[in-house]
Amino acid sequence: MPNINQQKRRVKIAARQRDENLRYRSAAKTLFKRLESAVADGDKDRISTEHRELVVLLDKAASKRAIDPNKAARKKSQAARLVAGQSA
Repeated sequence: MPNINQQKRRVKIAARQRDENLRYRSAAKTLFKRLESAVADGDKDRISTEHRELVVLLDKAASKRAIDPNKAARKKSQAARLVAGQSA
């Protein structure tokens, strides 16, 4: 446990940032699963909605460095391929 006040504050800040990053990662996984189920059902409106939500969340998480930007790009590419495979 830190003795210096600034380090005590940094511990709290790091914990808060860890929680926020976890929320982004968890939400991305959830949205990807929702997109996969929408593709499996074949509902075009739901597919486009879920895909848009996933891309927005991945962009936001990458901009805040909650996830690596390359990972966000990879996940967006996987989602696009999933959607394109459905519409083909």
